[in-house]
Amino acid sequence: MKEYLRIQKFVLDDVDTRLLRTLHRDARTSIADLARALNMSAPSVSERLKRLKESGVVQDFTIAIDPKMLGYALSFYMRIRPLPGQLSKVVLLIQAIAEIVECDRVTGDDCFIAKVHVRSTQELECIINQLIPYAQTNTSLIQSSPVQRRLPPLAES
Repeated sequence: MKEYLRIQKFVLDDVDTRLLRTLHRDARTSIADLARALNMSAPSVSERLKRLKESGVVQDFTIAIDPKMLGYALSFYMRIRPLPGQLSKVVLLIQAIAEIVECDRVTGDDCFIAKVHVRSTQELECIINQLIPYAQTNTSLIQSSPVQRRLPPLAES
């Protein structure tokens, strides 16, 4: 029953919207600072945050890193189309390749679109070589990211 509730649309009020926007700017904002920003008590903010987490609206508190600062000079989107009968094997391979940092199953000609960070084209070639016995791949170099990860539209505050 809980999974069913998670796929239902969650209705945000003005306070929820402000809370999400504040956390999106800095997920490390303390409960005390959130309470001050929202003009609420800390227990009230904690309860709202707990409700947003339990409903599935808030999934994680995370950090954003710059892969280039860690030596990953190149980023690609890789479209992956498993060969007939190889879907399960391809899923396992995608999950095992650490340089694949995100992957979505999509509709259309390809089954998967993955985001890959590598230090060199040779590393990319090794990844492709792992996949080509089981799938066709097509890569696109990410030149820039004019839109960083952001919140979907929320109710106006």
